Amino acid sequence: MKTEVVPIQQIHEPLFEEKAVSLFVKREDLNHPTISGNKFRKLKYNLAEAKRLGHKQLLTFGGAYSNHIYATAAAANAYGFESIGVIRGEETLPLNPTLAFAKSMGMEFIYLDRASYRLKNEEKVKNTLHNKFGDFYLIPEGGTNQLAIKGCKEIVKDLDQEYDYYCLAVGTGGTISGVISGLNGKRQVLGFTSLKGNFLEGEVGQLLLEYCDNRYSNWSINTDYHFGGYAKVKPELIDFMKDFEARHNILLDPVYTGKSMFGVYQLIHNGYFPEGSRILFIHTGGLQGRKGYNLK
Repeated sequence: MKTEVVPIQQIHEPLFEEKAVSLFVKREDLNHPTISGNKFRKLKYNLAEAKRLGHKQLLTFGGAYSNHIYATAAAANAYGFESIGVIRGEETLPLNPTLAFAKSMGMEFIYLDRASYRLKNEEKVKNTLHNKFGDFYLIPEGGTNQLAIKGCKEIVKDLDQEYDYYCLAVGTGGTISGVISGLNGKRQVLGFTSLKGNFLEGEVGQLLLEYCDNRYSNWSINTDYHFGGYAKVKPELIDFMKDFEARHNILLDPVYTGKSMFGVYQLIHNGYFPEGSRILFIHTGGLQGRKGYNLK
């Protein structure tokens, strides 16, 4: 899998001049037409490993609007794999745009009710799936595993400038783990979660220990801008997104990048970043999720 070279775009605002900071956006949303953003990075080495092991089909998990389901279906279709999506919840027809696209890429679906879905990592569930579908290469929900972290390290590998802060949305923790390990203790990494609670710091810490046996201290996860929780939005978020998009010609999604960009703006307004700070916002893609909110 080969990614496109993506631009880094500076955002100009009177607020930034007032606070004497600079904001740049690394356009990972432009790295591939359908397998975009962090999903491309997460899948890159997983697909290589599946091919090396001789697997013919990929199996993964996700919700009905999952960016990961969308990207895995596209990647499987592009690189010669069959694909199976284990979808949380009951089947709803007609299929929403995410699942309709995945099906058009050849993905086969199996639906699990929410109680069964919570048990997806147990051997009993995995054995049932193997009995139904035969041999497959399993990719976790959200795509996060050690190979995904390896791929996400490359987000910061090709930068020709350094920044003081690296900001990004956090879902399952794989992308931020890759960025943290890629920077190897340099500068500051600030994640923004769409989930309620502060459990993600512990999960990211564990991912880093397993990946590189290191306890980095130059990172944190902000929990103040979840807007009610995963996949929930409020009018001020949508208003912010529409205004940002109109003025800077960069689309955001309401689940991840919209919330994290809102958080960056608020922290700049509140004086969180010292004067002279150069801030890099990593756009992790996921724009297909806009369709679930009637955003074109």
